[in-house]
Amino acid sequence: MVLQEGVIPTVRVNGDYAVVAITKHGVELARRLQSTFSNADVYYMSKFARGDEAAKGIQLFEGSVRLLFPALFPAYKGIICIISLGAVVRMIAPLLEDKKKDPGIVVIDDKGEHVISVLSGHLGGANELTREVAAALGARPVLTTASDVQKTIAVDLFGRRFGWTWESADKLTPVSASVVNEERVAVVQESGEPDWWLYDTPLPQTIRVYGDVRSALADEPQAALVVTHRLLEADEEAILANGVLYRPKVIALGIGCNRGTSAEEIEAMIRETLEELRFSIRSVKAVCTIDLKKDEEGLLAVCAKYGWPLECYTPGELNEMPMEEPSDTVFKFTGAYGVSEPAAKRYTGSDRLVLTKKKSGNVTISVGLLTFGK
Repeated sequence: MVLQEGVIPTVRVNGDYAVVAITKHGVELARRLQSTFSNADVYYMSKFARGDEAAKGIQLFEGSVRLLFPALFPAYKGIICIISLGAVVRMIAPLLEDKKKDPGIVVIDDKGEHVISVLSGHLGGANELTREVAAALGARPVLTTASDVQKTIAVDLFGRRFGWTWESADKLTPVSASVVNEERVAVVQESGEPDWWLYDTPLPQTIRVYGDVRSALADEPQAALVVTHRLLEADEEAILANGVLYRPKVIALGIGCNRGTSAEEIEAMIRETLEELRFSIRSVKAVCTIDLKKDEEGLLAVCAKYGWPLECYTPGELNEMPMEEPSDTVFKFTGAYGVSEPAAKRYTGSDRLVLTKKKSGNVTISVGLLTFGK
């Protein structure tokens, strides 16, 4: 491709990452990385072409590499630049929008001795990518984010590998400051995966773990990370004065419905039930049902709206589960003695549910919680 001022080039995006090189030694490193990162697209200057680029899917360009970045920036999760750090900073500066949107930017020196995390270290994944690239090249990773250097909690990434989401990003920055400045920080965990500590060193003495909000409030922490599927009560809200609320994915919804039930009725039943239980809809992990419902349009529409997987079980699998309220009528039509109750039990692996069964209109719902050993 020939890069021209004012014209955004067309790039072929096949992977999650782009590797860009502009020197002879940089091309060597880029080709090495391509063999290690199968989900990376390589770009380098056509004057270094070797003749096998088309077969390897390598894209060649002529002209200033600066003109390539407007096309790469929105197209990739991360961009690995084998270009000087100063030049990269100048090229990406006009393209920056927000740390929640910008791709991770990593820079490698021309000898492949250092791999530097430059932009979107946490949310954009540049720090993790830096470690992976450095390991592939036998280079030294260079990270400057305080939480990584100090080996403490990265507030904006806390629980992300488990799918935890935060309720609001308003307090991410001040809570992060409290963590790295070694203020008294409470981690309140009422649900979710317990193995969130990433380092082989002990938890810092300034961070203390609590099993409930009120116990943490009694110790008057300066900041808090609260992990719960519950809606907080009025007297618990004070924990969020300088706190971030995380929603772990722990709620399993067992759903049974009549054929042709609308998405609106199913969604209304789910929302009403969760509000009665004082549970957050953000903590729903999955919807579970019988395989006869795998093509139920209303059910599929609700799952698609919220990004929930629909887990389907055969009548035989459901009948293996203990049921408090088996139904001969349900068995007559489905071959299972129940749908919502055994489906939720099967998914959670527990014989106990928060809500065994509730029926209204065309929908039956059961609610279970995923628990984890500690």
